[in-house]
Amino acid sequence: MKTENENNANQNKIIESVARLVSDICFDGEFKSHPEYLTEIFEHLLETEPGNSLPLRIKMLSCIRTSKMLAKALEPFSDEEIQKACVQMINA
Repeated sequence: MKTENENNANQNKIIESVARLVSDICFDGEFKSHPEYLTEIFEHLLETEPGNSLPLRIKMLSCIRTSKMLAKALEPFSDEEIQKACVQMINA
C-alpha cells in the first residue's frame, strides 16, 4: 500500500512538473514557431565547418523533431486554453 501511495505521489509530481514546463514554454509566446526557428538556425549552422558533423546533425534533427511534436500536440489549443489547463493541473 505504501509503495502504491509513493507511486501516485511521484506521478502527481511528474504531472505537475510537465504542467509547469508547458506553462513556461507557453509563456514564451512563440513556441509554436520554434520548429521553424530551429530549422532556420540549423540550416545556417550546417553551412559552416563545425556544422559538418554527423553527431551534431543528429542532435539538430532530434531538437527539431521534439519541437515539432510539442507544437503539433498543442496546436489545436489557444495559448489561453493551455495556460488554464496547466494552472488546473498544477493546483490539483
